[in-house]
Amino acid sequence: MKYITLLFALAITLTSCNSNDDFIDTDTDTIAQSFETRPVNFTAANNYEVVIQTPNSIDQFENDMTLVYLLQNEQPDTWVLLPQVFYAANFEYQYNYSATSTSTTILLDSPVLSDLDFLPNQELLGKIFRIVRIPVADFSSDLDINNYDAVMNAVGLDTQDIMVIE
Repeated sequence: MKYITLLFALAITLTSCNSNDDFIDTDTDTIAQSFETRPVNFTAANNYEVVIQTPNSIDQFENDMTLVYLLQNEQPDTWVLLPQVFYAANFEYQYNYSATSTSTTILLDSPVLSDLDFLPNQELLGKIFRIVRIPVADFSSDLDINNYDAVMNAVGLDTQDIMVIE
């Protein structure tokens, strides 16, 4: 009986020890995703806002972070993070956004103008945006979200990963 108890204790000791203390549980099925709008127009008819539906192929979770970038210059592409304040023709105006898991609303606003049609057409028409959805687990406080290229690099996305939507 003594030997059975000793064998039982030894078996428990050997099976309960695990030297694999370097294991880190990584979520590999939640990834950052990005999509780009076709040129959109801000007019009085749409109340200077555009609702972009999240494509069905983009997985969005409640805790994901949504970042929206405006194409400010081409060649080379220069993307600026919203909200962003601009000045034109002695007016101040701002592109801003709000996001849910199913859509992103991008709006144009001004603290002094009630009619934004006074802005030049290049500020109202043909705007292109990139929307980046980042799982909170991928976010680092060291990440400079103002730098579009740094964000894309940090989450492992390339230009070919960006879906262009209608």
